[in-house]
Amino acid sequence: MLDWSEPASPKSAALLPADPASSGPVQSGLGVIDRSGGRVTVDEKRLINCRADVNQLLPLKYRWAWEKYLAACNNHWMPTEVSMQADIALWKSSDGLTDDERRMVKRNLGFFAASESLVANNIVLAIYRHLTNPECRQYLLRQAFEEAVHTHTFQYVVESLGLDEGELFNMYREAPSITDKAAWALNHTRHLDDPDFRTGTPAADGAFLKDLIAFYVVFEGMWFYTGFAQILSLGRRNKMVGIAEQYQYILRDESLHLNFGVDVINQIKAESPHLWTSAFQAEALAMIREAAELEAAYGRDVLPRGLLGLNAAACERYMRFIANRRCAQLGLPWAFEATENPFPWMSEAMDLKKEKNFFETRVIEYQNGGALAWD
Repeated sequence: MLDWSEPASPKSAALLPADPASSGPVQSGLGVIDRSGGRVTVDEKRLINCRADVNQLLPLKYRWAWEKYLAACNNHWMPTEVSMQADIALWKSSDGLTDDERRMVKRNLGFFAASESLVANNIVLAIYRHLTNPECRQYLLRQAFEEAVHTHTFQYVVESLGLDEGELFNMYREAPSITDKAAWALNHTRHLDDPDFRTGTPAADGAFLKDLIAFYVVFEGMWFYTGFAQILSLGRRNKMVGIAEQYQYILRDESLHLNFGVDVINQIKAESPHLWTSAFQAEALAMIREAAELEAAYGRDVLPRGLLGLNAAACERYMRFIANRRCAQLGLPWAFEATENPFPWMSEAMDLKKEKNFFETRVIEYQNGGALAWD
């Protein structure tokens, strides 16, 4: 164990030791203060394996992280600002929705109700601990709040519609297609949640990077998007418009989450290029392909007969289209053959440049919406 109270140069104080046998300094920001260390310079900042910049927000190095934090703050919304009256009337009407539409809505809500909680747990209990850069941590704090808002959204929807709370909030363990996805996510992010896990060696850093791909690229950047498409497809037919509007806001948040995660992954690649081996890339591609197959199985469960403009085959094509886009963002070859986007209207769903009127009386202005590029 290194004694961080001993004199050290700024660089040695800033970076973790590379000795695999050493447990290294505390990375949480709660360690012993190094009274003799020099001041941190921008060049010494790193996303991982860096100690001294834990509490050194300025000078900023990763301005993209700070800008995403500011953009997220300007996208603030709350679920209770959206009227659910039309949804309640439609849900209670005997002929308002078909049985297949009701099944899709409940399965979708069941998946997201558990998933948003799992995402929040990963941020607060795991990623924040290992991603020691303060600009990135500032964004993670904002993201954690947004995940709380998303969980609040599903509670608001379930109570508004009078749904069976036990059924919806336990679907992650009772519906096999949802359980399979949750189990995959937990398995592929296990390093993030291991209390004894430490970065600082090539093997550990590679494991952390792979977990980030599973967490941000697959979970938030692939699976969530097909879920959004399902509910927004109903909204396009003027059904469950309140839920669809809330999903539209969640989609904006998740687009920032995804882009932040991609930037983090690519920055770690740039700072530690030795991690991005051909073997690592092959494993990442295998993860993405496996995740896409799980999503296809989920689509067949949620849409056994299909709905107007939406079916399991289209969702699978969309999943492959999205998977290829995520691969391109990471600098990976495509996971699948070229696939056309079956839901081109999804790009419109992410465009909230106009002000939104809630209850026809309240105007919420999204200050930076028009300046942001959404994937």
